[in-house]
Amino acid sequence: MGWLSTNGPLVVWLVVLSFVFLECAFVVGLFLPGDSLLFTAGLVLAQQGTHDVQAWSLSIVATIVAVVGNQLGYVLGRRAGSSLTGRLGGRMLSVERLAKARDFLDRRGFWAIVLARWIPWIRTLAPLIAGAAAMDSRRYMTATATGAVLWVPTLVLLGYYGAGVLEQFPWLLTTVMVVGIVFFVAGTAWGIWRYRQEMRKPAQLVSATAD
Repeated sequence: MGWLSTNGPLVVWLVVLSFVFLECAFVVGLFLPGDSLLFTAGLVLAQQGTHDVQAWSLSIVATIVAVVGNQLGYVLGRRAGSSLTGRLGGRMLSVERLAKARDFLDRRGFWAIVLARWIPWIRTLAPLIAGAAAMDSRRYMTATATGAVLWVPTLVLLGYYGAGVLEQFPWLLTTVMVVGIVFFVAGTAWGIWRYRQEMRKPAQLVSATAD
């Protein structure tokens, strides 16, 4: 945060938009701090004394970038198709598991994509898997846009408008960070657990549930 605050709003914009795009579009995004970066960007903009328009503009543009990034990830997954199973590892996404993922997306795909925005790692892999599983493109686009609108502005504006409160009560920053870490670790664990539960279901049970 100190490095961002000393380089001006332009650098904040470049870093945020680049990281959001990479995290939403490519596997390399697994290692990028999307949630904490968005929140920190809001804090930095507030500390720099920028106008509210800066925070809202960054929220809107970053939301669009997040949608475009996820759409690119979907297209890459769609084109890779079944070959994605080998690239992500047979144990993680075998041909059988890809078929189960397709059934799962048919049943709960909309909310799965929306909620994936809030779960690190899963929000990066979800577009690739949705594309490889041939999830309906319109349904996917609606879901990923909804998720982006709920994800990006919430974190950026929470950091921006909460900066004043955090300055008055410094201990709140530590509390927010701890709660954030717990939330995202728990969310990741829950997402992995749900994935494993779905993948353990027999194929015929998944199909029957879908019906």
